[in-house]
Formats: sequence, structure tokens, C-alpha cells
Amino acid sequence: MMIVLGNCLRKRMSMNSTISIVLFLAFLFFVSATGARSLINGQSHTLFARFPRAADGICAAMIETWGYVCEEHKVTTADGYILSMQRIPASRSGAKPDKPPVLLQHGLLMDAMTWVLNPPDQSLAFILADNGYDVWLSNTRGTKYSRGHTSLSAFDLAYWDWSWDELVAYDLPAVVQHVSDQTGQKPHYVGHSLGTLVALAAFSKNGLVTALRSAALLSPIAYVNQVPSALTKGAAHAFLAEDLYWLGVQELNPREPMVLEVVETLCTSLGLDCTNLMTPFTGPNCCLNSSITSPFLDHELQPTATKNAIHLSQMVRQGSIAKFDYGAPGLNVERYGQPTPPVYEMASIPHEFPLYVSYGGQDQLSDPGDVQTLLDSLRDHNSDQLVVQYREDYAHADFVFAVNANQIVYYPLMAFFGRN
Repeated sequence: MMIVLGNCLRKRMSMNSTISIVLFLAFLFFVSATGARSLINGQSHTLFARFPRAADGICAAMIETWGYVCEEHKVTTADGYILSMQRIPASRSGAKPDKPPVLLQHGLLMDAMTWVLNPPDQSLAFILADNGYDVWLSNTRGTKYSRGHTSLSAFDLAYWDWSWDELVAYDLPAVVQHVSDQTGQKPHYVGHSLGTLVALAAFSKNGLVTALRSAALLSPIAYVNQVPSALTKGAAHAFLAEDLYWLGVQELNPREPMVLEVVETLCTSLGLDCTNLMTPFTGPNCCLNSSITSPFLDHELQPTATKNAIHLSQMVRQGSIAKFDYGAPGLNVERYGQPTPPVYEMASIPHEFPLYVSYGGQDQLSDPGDVQTLLDSLRDHNSDQLVVQYREDYAHADFVFAVNANQIVYYPLMAFFGRN
């Protein structure tokens, strides 16, 4: 199927080198949850070299160093991927939780470090733990600590034969089930960016709604055809991800030297301001904590499957939320029993399931217009089970890295949990 897919999605590469560089960079940060600077003072790969990635697990690297107890867990999905999870089972003072578990799911090109990069009074995972919640962090397949498989190596092409469809079908159910098995309780769910898309898709198929207490969606990614970033749209409409797949790039790893050289070339040849490359892609984040730059560079960005990026690009072009399109009616019939991919209908999300939706006016990935399309599809949702929060000055990364997100987002979020 992978070879057939590569041939089916092949297109002629006619862009000149400058446009290719621009679109390649845009694609790499598409739907990224990143909030720290990628380049600082015009430096790229030299900066990543200065802060090598930590060899320890997330517990040892970022959680226990703040004085919290942390447990490392492994979860095997039904299709054989071995995922890492972290649990913070007590507050910093050692108090045991008196509230239900909460499962946190990161976005694209990130891992569970998303929730613990800021100091304890600014990181959602620590804030939840200190307020009596049993906190669980999930790491998507392919990221540094979730590269295991029961029969495949991450060096095998077949290992990367997945998109976010598989995160919906396998990863999310596995980690939710593990939390329930370990705690004997149904957890609340918090997703950011791609972590919201997989949840919404699952809910639309009536999956997991009986296994969760509620879901909070920060910078929700659902409909994305109004994404205002010209570079992000350009990458999708130029079929750049498909080109990469055809060239044999099944694993998209932003930390590869080739990628870093692309970034450096872009800065020097096009005269771009390399001190803050996130703004053109995530929007102008208002309130990031500059102190996370070093730990961010130490641990992020994380790999994903090129097929996953193709799927996201299809969403931008098609304006719908559907399963992966294999590019030919026959291939779709073989996979789905119909010539076009099945659609995830947001209106099918059970109306009584508690949802908290928080989005920002400056977000160029979770565009307010796209979020409104999502909210329009939820117009029949029980009014007392849908909380919508809008913050005009917030962009994509502010929801997980802003210094004031504790007061603006997290405390209202915990109040929402307290009702469900």
C-alpha cells in the first residue's frame, strides 16, 4: 500500500528553489504547538547543538527536577505501537489527589514536554497536580519516547505508515483505557492543537464519550481551510508533503540537519527575521515565557509521519474533516468500501458530552473563522454542556506556554472540570 500510495500521490516538482524552501519550512511548522523561538540571533543548527536532547525520560528530565513524584508508564496500542506515558500522582507537597484523573494530549511536532516546560505556577500539568488532580501525560507514536513497536523498528518504512486516523483509532483509546485501568476512574481530557483533532474525530464516531468525564479543547483544530498563513496554505496547495513522501521521506524529523540547513538558508537568502519564526505560522503569541527557550531546544521539535502531514494538508485543501484520502477511488474503496474517504461529522458528537472550547483571535492555525465553523456544527449541543472561551490577544502557542495562561485559561478550565 505504501508503494502504491507513493506512486498515486506523485506530482511533478516544478517549484523553483526559493519557493521550495519557503514552503518546506511552512510545512514543517504546520499545526505545530511550538511557542519558543526556533532561531535566535540568526542561529539555527548551532543552537540546537548547544542544547542536546536529554537522554533521560520526561519524568527525570522535566518533572522530578521540580520536586514532583513522577511515574513512567508504557502502553501498547492494538496495532503494536508502544507509547510512553507519565503520571504525576501527587502535588508538589506530596498530597494525594482528591479529584479525578486528567489526561493531557499534545499537538503536532511536540510531545508531553508541552505541559511541563514552564515553571510549576505556569505549566498546566503542575497546576492540575497542585490542585488535587491525578495527572497523566500522553506521547504520540513516533516521538522520542514513543518509538517502540511489538514487531517493527522506527527504521522500518512500515513503522511510519500512519496518519492521525490511527491516533484516533488506536493511540487515544489505548491511553484512555490505561488511565482508567490504573485509577479505576474516568478521566477528564485536555488536548492542544492536533490533540483536539483526534479527540473531536473520536467523539464524532461516538468513541470515548462514555470513557471520559469531559474534554477541554485548547486551540482546536477541526476545520482548517481558512488558515490565514499564506505559507501554510501554500505548502498544502503545492502538495509539498506528497512530494516529500514520493522522494522517500516517510519520517518527518524537524531536527535533521537538512531541515536546519533549510531554515538557515531561508533566513540568509530571503532576509527574514530569524529571531521569531513562529509568528508567521502560529500567529503573534502575546505572552510567551522566554525562559523556556533552552529546555524547548533541548527536547523539541519531535518527529511525525509524512503521511500524517499529507492528511493535514488534505484538510486544508478540501475543507472537510475526513479520513485519509488515498488519491484514487479504487484505493479508497479497498480501504473504506467507498470511493471517497468517510467524513468525521462534528454534528454527530453526542450533545450531552461536556466540552470546553478555548481559542484565540491571533491564532493563524486554529483560525477564529474555522473555530466558528466548528461551533456552528455544535449548535445543537446542550447549552449547559458547552463552554466557549475566546481570548482576542492569544495565538496558537499561548494556550500552553503563556505566562498568564494559568489565570486566563487554566483556572476557568478547572472550574469546568469541577462541574463534571
